[in-house]
Amino acid sequence: MPMQLNVGDVVKLKKKHPCGGYDWEILRVGADFRIKCTTCQRQLWLPRKEVERRITKIVTHADPEQNSGDNENI
Repeated sequence: MPMQLNVGDVVKLKKKHPCGGYDWEILRVGADFRIKCTTCQRQLWLPRKEVERRITKIVTHADPEQNSGDNENI
């Protein structure tokens, strides 16, 4: 079963990025994920299976109102 990951979550991966950072922010979810290194701002596209395999923990969860509250003021 897929992990419950949302846009805006910050996750820690097993291996560090060449810049030295372990934390990544999720920018897009789906079959492929777009993630951004929180240290150097580099962005990567990875398959969902690969991202889920590399995650050691979820550092912070995104604010659920931030994702669903965009349509309230229309």
